[in-house]
Amino acid sequence: MTDELDDETTRRRIADYLRNRDATPSQLADALDVHVRSVYAHLPHVSRSVESGEEDFLVAPPECADCGFSDFDDLLTRPSRCPSCKSERIEEPVLRVD
Repeated sequence: MTDELDDETTRRRIADYLRNRDATPSQLADALDVHVRSVYAHLPHVSRSVESGEEDFLVAPPECADCGFSDFDDLLTRPSRCPSCKSERIEEPVLRVD
């Protein structure tokens, strides 16, 4: 039961943080003192809960630092490499609640 409560608290903290500023998952992890994998795991839940209200969950897609590819299928997961040039230098998505 405490795990569910902790998840809700983390999700609320992520949403609250994104209401005030843009952030990447790594920046959220640093600011909220959680692991970046945890942030990525919570993002789909945060997105659904925010969009069920009056706000929008905005995502600037991840982008390949080498070729600029940004048409990734899932914007809320961390791609391991670029499908276009196979580079592993992928910039994280930038998130915001507006």
